[in-house]
Amino acid sequence: MEGEDAASSMDMAARALPAAAAVQALRSVYERVRVAAERSGRSASQVNVVAVSKTKPVSLIREVYDAGHRHFGENYVQEFIDKAPQLPSDIRWHFIGHLQSNKAKSLVANVPQLYMVEGIDNFKVASLLDRAVSLLQRNPLKVLVQVNTSGEESKSGVEPSACVELAKQIKADCPNLEFSGLMTIGMQDYTSTPENFKALVNCREDVCKALEIPQSSCELSMGMSGDFEQAIEMGSTNVRIGSTIFGAREYPAKK
Repeated sequence: MEGEDAASSMDMAARALPAAAAVQALRSVYERVRVAAERSGRSASQVNVVAVSKTKPVSLIREVYDAGHRHFGENYVQEFIDKAPQLPSDIRWHFIGHLQSNKAKSLVANVPQLYMVEGIDNFKVASLLDRAVSLLQRNPLKVLVQVNTSGEESKSGVEPSACVELAKQIKADCPNLEFSGLMTIGMQDYTSTPENFKALVNCREDVCKALEIPQSSCELSMGMSGDFEQAIEMGSTNVRIGSTIFGAREYPAKK
């Protein structure tokens, strides 16, 4: 399945792709990742694909899992904790986006296979996650600091100038969290400009210098269905692909 654009997204049926189509779409994404990685002088193994399955049924996620994929992402805590117990325990789950502080404990407690939280944008949430992980005596949880690279008021994330300080705080004061890098979410239409990606690359340089860690140990999570190839060419190590794999999302009608 080809990448979505403004025209094709208008034509997509507002329902999940059949399982066979989702698996074929996943394979197409793998190939596009390989080509983009090679253009950036890297191998496909250096770029992780997170299949973002929000609003999608467990049965469809299971079909993609059965095709060999293991990294999946969710955005809504309640939906996440409903789905996760119904799926295999070796899935590496990513929570993506802004996490409300009052849901941090519930997320950690109800998704024992939670692999990474992509979206720490304040120290309060980091502290609550740290405490929850400690109480449950689980292994340190990987976290990414979310950076608002577009400057949109509607977007969560710290300003680029504040990413170093938050990374330092997590590293120094949250022993049960593993600071693993940075992430950004695209513009209103879920695409980003090269300037957005460059801003995150610059943030990584600043953070790695401040923390005295190699850039290879600091993930860059940037790029979604509409722009992941460009993101990879600019250094992304983690792309989050939803509708290109699973089809257009269904959202409950507002009453």
